Amino acid sequence: MIITIASFKGGVGKTTTAVHLAAYLALQSTTLLIDGDPNRSATRWSERGGLPFKVVDERQAAKYARKAEHIVIDTQAHPEQEDLEALADGCDRLILPCTPDALALDAMMLTVKALHQLGSDKYRILLTIIPPKPSKDGEEARKMLTDAGLPVLTSEIRRYSAFKKAALEGTVVNGVTDKKARIAWSDYQALGKEIQTNE
Repeated sequence: MIITIASFKGGVGKTTTAVHLAAYLALQSTTLLIDGDPNRSATRWSERGGLPFKVVDERQAAKYARKAEHIVIDTQAHPEQEDLEALADGCDRLILPCTPDALALDAMMLTVKALHQLGSDKYRILLTIIPPKPSKDGEEARKMLTDAGLPVLTSEIRRYSAFKKAALEGTVVNGVTDKKARIAWSDYQALGKEIQTNE
């Protein structure tokens, strides 16, 4: 399976999602994460510790992709129209992370509009960095997106400081010492299962 993570806006958990989806898939079979973001966030994450899968940039992808059962691609933020077309065409599932705030939702609508113009229906929206209750931001964002007829994944990623610790330590969130680490990992386990079930 080839899963691409893309966004028109930074700060929506794109790399965090790429790393944790790759970690989930790596539990089942050989998985490769292709770091296509010029910031090389996933590469730096991996260099700080050790991830249970290989991370390469797009220049090395051809060599390592042959050996991988699953490939997760972390892309640059703000892809151009032609980049978006190539991304949508070159994967089995395009995941679009979106935080429940006005700027991210506006950027999501632009992305979806561009995808519709390309005739792509492979994408799914993932709500990320959802604040804890009593905040209703997550519920309101989900309602807005579903009312617009957009395909929103049932799984969602809640906001936990454990994810920042994981990035700093160069590991997956279930490998950090944090009382919420297991719950944070369960969000990505649920996402991985949902993507595989709906493939």
